Amino acid sequence: MNEAVGEAILEQAVGLARRAWGERLLAAYALGSLAHGGFSDLVSDVDLGLVLADPLVDDDAVQVAEVAAGVRAAGAPLAERLSIFWGTPATLRGTAAGGRFPPLDRLDLGRYGRLLYGRDQRQGLAVPDRRELVIAATEQALRGLSAAEVIAELSDPAGMVAAGPRHLTKRILFPVRFLYTARTGEIGRNHDAVNHFVAVESGPMAELAAAALRWREAAPAPDDAAAVALVGAGIRPLYRRFVEDHEQRMRDYGEAELARRLAAWRTALGEA
Repeated sequence: MNEAVGEAILEQAVGLARRAWGERLLAAYALGSLAHGGFSDLVSDVDLGLVLADPLVDDDAVQVAEVAAGVRAAGAPLAERLSIFWGTPATLRGTAAGGRFPPLDRLDLGRYGRLLYGRDQRQGLAVPDRRELVIAATEQALRGLSAAEVIAELSDPAGMVAAGPRHLTKRILFPVRFLYTARTGEIGRNHDAVNHFVAVESGPMAELAAAALRWREAAPAPDDAAAVALVGAGIRPLYRRFVEDHEQRMRDYGEAELARRLAAWRTALGEA
């Protein structure tokens, strides 16, 4: 785990943000694994949170994109993994709309955000409850994991392994982390989520989750037959477990449209 590589990206991004917003930049935070632990230069994102003075203006989104582009243009290692979350004190309190701080990342900011610049702006932060977290995770999963090409990929374990550890571990650990959040109301940090999953589940999907945690630090070879077999045995049961779990939760929450979309995903998983 070479955290210094990620820290250098954060430092560069904060410098560009200070030049972009000047005094309107109230605070900058490290988020994700660089804040709460478990960073892997092999697979991890580099997450940054920015808090700007109210009110948001139309140009703020453009400036965020330009900061990210400026970091990428410098060509430093991991620059392409920078992800910027942003808002104002009012949007973080929930009294104004706009910015980009989804519920899981807002919880991460409140629990683990590490101040890099400015003064702490988390007073009055609107802490999401479990329902909000689970609904947001369901929407994220439907956007990113339910597409036909992803479902088809689950039938190609050799291709998943060959795609590299970052792609492979994210495909495996996202549903594991979402299940952890749904069951505990906590942020799905990788180690916590996997330890919980293997304690309550068994069989190939539990073995796969444990392997994915190891692969974050020591990637399998692209042609590793044992890894291919493990993915082949565990990935589809894992996705079925996640989809069935969240479909029932959406029904319990009265989120009929999300439940319907999850049911369609479940059917597609069964047919693929």
